[in-house]
Amino acid sequence: MDTTSKLYQDIENELLIPREKIAERVRTLGEQITQDYQDRNLVVVSILNGSVLFFADLIREIDLPLTIDFMQASSYGDSTRSSGFVHIKKDLDRSVEGKDILLVEDIVDSGRTLSYLKTMLKKRGASSIRIATLLDKPEGRQVDMEADYVGFIIPNAFVVGYGLDYSERYRNIPDIGILRPRVYQE
Repeated sequence: MDTTSKLYQDIENELLIPREKIAERVRTLGEQITQDYQDRNLVVVSILNGSVLFFADLIREIDLPLTIDFMQASSYGDSTRSSGFVHIKKDLDRSVEGKDILLVEDIVDSGRTLSYLKTMLKKRGASSIRIATLLDKPEGRQVDMEADYVGFIIPNAFVVGYGLDYSERYRNIPDIGILRPRVYQE
C-alpha cells in the first residue's frame, strides 16, 4: 500500500486484505460455484452498490451459462450500523420463479438484509437461493443467516475498499482496509 496516496489516507496502516488475495479467493469461489451449478438455471443477482466489483469479478470466474440481475437494498444508509429496517431501492427486472438464485453481497454483517431478501425471493417461487459474500463478519450477526460461499471472515471492524464504502466514499480502493475511526466518529 502506498501510504502517501490520497486514496489510502483514511485507512489503517496495514491492509486487511490486499488485492492479490482477493483475486485468488474470487477465482476459487468461481470454480466452486461452477461445480455446484452444473445443469442449473442460474441467475446471479448483485446486491447494489457494494457488491458490484466482487460481482463483476466473480461472474467472470463462473464457467457456466447464466443470467444476471440487480437489486438495491439497504439497512445502513450513511451509518456504520444497521438500522434494522430493510429498504428495497431497486427490485429485480425479471421473475425468479423456477430459477436458481445466487445473491452476491459485499459483506454479511447483521444478516438482516439477506434474510429479508431470501424470504422475499422464496415467496416469489425461486427454486433455490444461495448467498455468495466477499466478507463475513459473524460478530455482527443479529439474525440467523449464513452465506453459502464466503470469501473472507473478518473481525468486527468497519472496512472499506473493493466496492465497500462509508457514505459512498472509498469504493474505488482496490484492496480492503479498516477505516480509521476518526473518519466516522467526526
